[in-house]
Amino acid sequence: MERRGFIKLAGGGIVLAAVGSVATFSLTRTPVAALAPWADARTTPIGDPRRYALAHAILAPNPHNRQPWIADIRVPGQITLFVDTNRMLPQTDPFNRQITIGLGCFLELLTMAAAQCGYRVDLDLFPDGETSARLTGGRVAVARFVRDPSVRSDPLFRHVYDRRSNKDPFDTAKAVSPTSVTRLTAVARHGNMVTGSVDSASITRLRTLTEQALRVEVETPRTFKESVDLFRIGRTEIERQPDGIDFSGPLFEGLALAGMFDRKTLADPKSSGYAQGLKAVLDNASSAMGHIWMVSRDNSRKAQIAAGRDWVRLNLAATRDGIAFHPLSQALQEYPEMESLYRDAHRLLAPHGGTVQMLSRIGFGTTPAPSPRWPFQAKLLVA
Repeated sequence: MERRGFIKLAGGGIVLAAVGSVATFSLTRTPVAALAPWADARTTPIGDPRRYALAHAILAPNPHNRQPWIADIRVPGQITLFVDTNRMLPQTDPFNRQITIGLGCFLELLTMAAAQCGYRVDLDLFPDGETSARLTGGRVAVARFVRDPSVRSDPLFRHVYDRRSNKDPFDTAKAVSPTSVTRLTAVARHGNMVTGSVDSASITRLRTLTEQALRVEVETPRTFKESVDLFRIGRTEIERQPDGIDFSGPLFEGLALAGMFDRKTLADPKSSGYAQGLKAVLDNASSAMGHIWMVSRDNSRKAQIAAGRDWVRLNLAATRDGIAFHPLSQALQEYPEMESLYRDAHRLLAPHGGTVQMLSRIGFGTTPAPSPRWPFQAKLLVA
């Protein structure tokens, strides 16, 4: 769900005022510790390439902000990446395809950060073999760090700290140029076919597709519950568990303290919060001013990793160019209620075959705050 645009209340100020002065501090605080990893990455010593790389890799985009990575650094000179099988999304991502794409984003940032230290990263993907049904506890990748004077910094790396998945409405009065789309798609380098369009007919078709898919996900109780269970409402919850879908700031804390914003209410199709939430996510999809999508030749685990590696590059390129970027890949999910729209998406976006791995709306909008993160130290296996 779109956490920052989830509920729009004209009377929000009245609600906040009614909470009373006792709650003033609660209403204005920011989850400082949960956001600290974004600043910490800037100050991590470059002399320790593995820790520097991990401090940046954890800033990678990933589905529902589950941060499903575990890094084993017990062997000198390498990082072994595992997936945390407790952080899956079994309802909306039953085959862990999206989780694997998030791990690919992680590995791309890891590689880019290592290059800043003068190291090449040699990746051995799924050395224990691939599993098509679901990810297991096996090794996702072994990343070996090799000092290499020929390694050059990736120009996209400078945008890591400002990268966002922008979940706010876009400015529908401001068009994205075809030249901007060409610049974005040019940064892919891991074998995926990346296409984009700002054609008005394409925008209309994909707005409709993404709106329909969002409606299916929200109106299917078990898939929506998966999101609701991951809501983190207010500073206390976010600091305690800095993953999932965060709702922070005075409005949400005030509504929560007033008993108007909780998981039970938001999951109730008869509540006004549910109706306003659905409207907000549909309004976001309808504000798209263009779309970018990615197709891989097959749907192997290695192809999914490659998709993630290129996807974070596209997100960084959008940041570079001042373009708002927001994945809307609900129509690509592989659960039964989405099957019809899944077929429609592939007919439209991959008419010559392959797997559509990701779809994003693009446009122009405000700059949102970063998403909370666990510090990389919380994700380590050490001797």
